Amino acid sequence: MVEKVVATEAALELIELLKNKHGPVFFHQSGGCCDNSAANCYLPGELTIGAGDEYLGDIGGFPFYISKSQYEYWKHTQRIIDVSEGTGAPSLGGPEGKAFHTRSRLFTDEEWAELTGKANRDP
Repeated sequence: MVEKVVATEAALELIELLKNKHGPVFFHQSGGCCDNSAANCYLPGELTIGAGDEYLGDIGGFPFYISKSQYEYWKHTQRIIDVSEGTGAPSLGGPEGKAFHTRSRLFTDEEWAELTGKANRDP
């Protein structure tokens, strides 16, 4: 099964640390002009998820969302969640001196066909 979002080992280690400190968390891909590559980690209730958000899957056992408008732009890519040193966006990793960071890669034609049932990337 093709995953729309995956996490590196470093991200999974930070997620585990945050889970042990705070309990359940969730992720949302930021949509700000300066933090477009930031995957922010929140506690339940800190950010409202609604009809304008797309669920991509789970990382470290917790849900990951992105705004539907951003998803339309990035839907051809797998989101790869990693960690960098620093604090950056308003995320639970900041007090740990770490920030979640998003990279991406294009899905292969085979993966795209599995995800969409289409042989090519045309809408």
